[in-house]
Amino acid sequence: MTIVVDTNVVVSALLRPAGQPGRVIDLILARQLRLAIDERIFAEYAEVLRRPEFRSPGPVVADLLDDLWRSAERVRTAALPIHLPDPDDAMFVEVGVAAMAHALVTGNLRHFPVPQRWGLRVVTPREALSLALEGG
Repeated sequence: MTIVVDTNVVVSALLRPAGQPGRVIDLILARQLRLAIDERIFAEYAEVLRRPEFRSPGPVVADLLDDLWRSAERVRTAALPIHLPDPDDAMFVEVGVAAMAHALVTGNLRHFPVPQRWGLRVVTPREALSLALEGG
C-alpha cells in the first residue's frame, strides 16, 4: 500500500514513537507500507524535524531522515489547481495523485477539504494502521 505522510505525522512519530504515527513510520521503515515523497516533502520533513522546539538530537533526526529517504518511492509531480487552507500542503495531494497512492495520512483532516483532494483518500494515522492491517 502506497501512502503520502503529512509532516505532522512524522513529527508526532519522532516525539512519541510508540503512538499511532510512530507505528505508521515503523511500517514504512519495515517496508510494509510504501512512502511516496518528492524533494519538497523531504525538505519540509528535514526543516521541521530540525526545529529547536522539538529538542530532538541531531543524530536521531538524521537517522530518521536517512531511513525515510532510502525507503521512499520518489515521485515526479505536476502542479494541480488545489486550494487548501495552507497552500504549502498542496504538495502532499500532488504527490499522492502522481503516485496513485492509497491514502494521504495526516493528523489534520480539515486541512484537506474533500473537494480539493483530487480523489485521494485522506486518513488519520489510526485509519492508516487499520488499512494496513486489511491489506489496503
